[in-house]
Amino acid sequence: MNRLKLDKRTQVITVLVEGTSINATSRITGVAKHTILKLLKDMGCAAVTYHDAHVRNLHVRRLQCDEIWAFVGAKMKNTSAEKIEQGWGDVWTWTAIDADTKLIVSYTLGQRNAGTAYTFMQDVASRITNRIQLTTDGLRVYAEAVENAFGADIDYAMLVKIYGASNDGPESRYSPATCIGCRTGVLAGDPNPKHISTSFVERQNLSMRMGMRRFTRLTNGFSKKLENHGHMTALYFMHYNFCRIHKTLRVTPAMEAGLTDHVWDIDELVGLLEDAH
Repeated sequence: MNRLKLDKRTQVITVLVEGTSINATSRITGVAKHTILKLLKDMGCAAVTYHDAHVRNLHVRRLQCDEIWAFVGAKMKNTSAEKIEQGWGDVWTWTAIDADTKLIVSYTLGQRNAGTAYTFMQDVASRITNRIQLTTDGLRVYAEAVENAFGADIDYAMLVKIYGASNDGPESRYSPATCIGCRTGVLAGDPNPKHISTSFVERQNLSMRMGMRRFTRLTNGFSKKLENHGHMTALYFMHYNFCRIHKTLRVTPAMEAGLTDHVWDIDELVGLLEDAH
């Protein structure tokens, strides 16, 4: 079977991680769409494997968690039961970020429910070696999931934002309701009030929307298959952690966390494909 040369694979991945759609990537690189999708699948699987094996035994002081919405094929309210069985509908990406190193410690794709919360928190707990201070939003399913994963060995608080009433004008479709305040609730341990925050993980959500065409709102760039959505998400987080220099850190999150001693280039990222074979 013919394979793309290394320089062409590097070019395709470089374009994809800059937030370009599949069709646009095909036009820019001259590579067929189905070949790009096959490369994306291979890279996504390699990224998941590497993250699972190497982003472990972490020393984390402050962790922030949040969920970001997207959809596959169509929004849930517009999707038939048959299409839901095929993976269409709403999909939430749960992320956990180290507030100090900006490392994405864990991510999980699923629904915004107790089952996904449990899976997500179990994975988070398996990667961290010390007692942490955790902040989440006010989603209720977090409480039991965190208790099951960490027990009493955690300082945990929820940060609940209070929003004003949205207006009924057409502009409300594009502008979220105004945040008029917030309240905190301590659920376990003794978290430091100064560090009860979800600012970093919410900023990371913005980076995701800017860094993946599939997350852009009010466009036709959404994912058409759940598998492709997952592969692109895995590639994005691998690139974010190991290849992209964080402006405030001046190194990559993986370097700040001690997982590597250098900035990965795209060739090294693509090299994961060779390691997977």
